[in-house]
Amino acid sequence: MRQEFDTLQRVYESAVAFLVTYSFQLIGAMLILAAGFIVARAAGQAVLRLQERRNVDVTLRQFIASTTRLVVIAMFAIVAIAKLGISITPLIAAVGGLAVGVSFALQGPVSNYGAGLVIILTRMFKVGDTITVQGYSGIVEEITLALTRLSAEDGEDIVIPNKHVVGEIHRNSYHRHIIEGECGIPYGGDPLRAVTVIEQTLRESAAVCNEPAPQVGVDAFRATNICIGYRYWVPTQRLYEIRHSVNAALIQNFTAAGIELLPQREVLLVSPPVRNPT
Repeated sequence: MRQEFDTLQRVYESAVAFLVTYSFQLIGAMLILAAGFIVARAAGQAVLRLQERRNVDVTLRQFIASTTRLVVIAMFAIVAIAKLGISITPLIAAVGGLAVGVSFALQGPVSNYGAGLVIILTRMFKVGDTITVQGYSGIVEEITLALTRLSAEDGEDIVIPNKHVVGEIHRNSYHRHIIEGECGIPYGGDPLRAVTVIEQTLRESAAVCNEPAPQVGVDAFRATNICIGYRYWVPTQRLYEIRHSVNAALIQNFTAAGIELLPQREVLLVSPPVRNPT
């Protein structure tokens, strides 16, 4: 029991001696660190307001403001560590070695962060644009360092890691989406009248965008029919709804105009002749 008491006494005396020797350094370091958080917050807000006045993209200005806060905090933390009398040179070397090891263990997330940084700095696309990546299409709702989140028409969230965006071919149609279609008119019919019917149908649809204007014309001459192609733009959030309504209106208008449609491809099944047994 006496031995445990002596141990506690030595610990107490060591703690008191440490506080007496380094109390002012600890208090000073804590005050410096607290001031660093306050200054970092004020600097981040100032940078954010400055970018808002210059109409900088929302994703880019949030990234710059967050980076500013982190840099300010890091600077004050270095000053606080120096206040305690600790040499920062070994600490920097240790952090560098740790960063190398972590980078090998977290290659996937690190590559996502690097790709996210490229997206934000180069402004490949921004929130509100309609993009198609890896066969997935939707409106960009959020861009972070790790991922890009899209919103589809049916309300689904599509989350794409940024490393699958950078380096791939992506399509940006901003706030609209293009719809392309075609129909076949027999050679004995009137393809120009069919073009007129399609143009009229697209003009009568209030959901079809006027800018850019719809495009309709003879697209190809096939073996069995004349192909009429058409393209028009619609708001991304109503893509399938508008496509279905336009197709239904085209069928009605073709029927009312007496225009016959032919399939784009005909398949003929030829059976071998049957021989009578002798």
